[in-house]
Amino acid sequence: MTETTIPGDKPLFGRPWIFIRGVPAMKFLPPEGPPEIAFAGRSNVGKSSLINALVGHKGLARTSNTPGRTQELNYFVPDGFSGEEGDMPPMALVDMPGYGYAQAPKEHVDAWTKLVFDYLRGRSTLKRVYVLIDSRHGIKKNDEEVLTLLDKAAVSYQVVLTKTDKIKDAGVPRLIEETRLKIVKRPAAFPEVLSTSSEKGRGLDELRNAILTAIER
Repeated sequence: MTETTIPGDKPLFGRPWIFIRGVPAMKFLPPEGPPEIAFAGRSNVGKSSLINALVGHKGLARTSNTPGRTQELNYFVPDGFSGEEGDMPPMALVDMPGYGYAQAPKEHVDAWTKLVFDYLRGRSTLKRVYVLIDSRHGIKKNDEEVLTLLDKAAVSYQVVLTKTDKIKDAGVPRLIEETRLKIVKRPAAFPEVLSTSSEKGRGLDELRNAILTAIER
């Protein structure tokens, strides 16, 4: 666990975290308050598993082998804050619906897509989006479209490779460099590519520290 703390408190990611709200439409978004960090990625890329691993709570974000299961913006915050003025949580994590799942009904896909894109464009407290890329497949067309949207919306984002335990260790540095070269000219992309494995715990401290840096900017 990272040793970065809230002043006078224990490590932020060492606290219990709780689910506070599922948002099926923009009108249900919580009032803008603490900085928000969002996770985007293709369906079944491992967003929920990564969130659970980051906060050390296996059952916090719902995981499933069924693509398209997450259909809302799911909000998580560290426990122990009232939410009232002067006692706001220091940040919120947002698990966004996965994109690129072709087998879902078209009206569902359209609704999820609109929700995600409206959120990305219009949330002033959104500090950074972590775009998760399955290390076995690399950046696909759907990912490129989302990166372009983030560039146009001037939303800061960073690419995170997931499931690196599923590929050979020797291939990880090469994949990181290949991915970096694909995003190097994108205006809103953070230049460093992170690599993680939720199952093995790889890269989690690096991602935690990146998140803490992002919310302080």
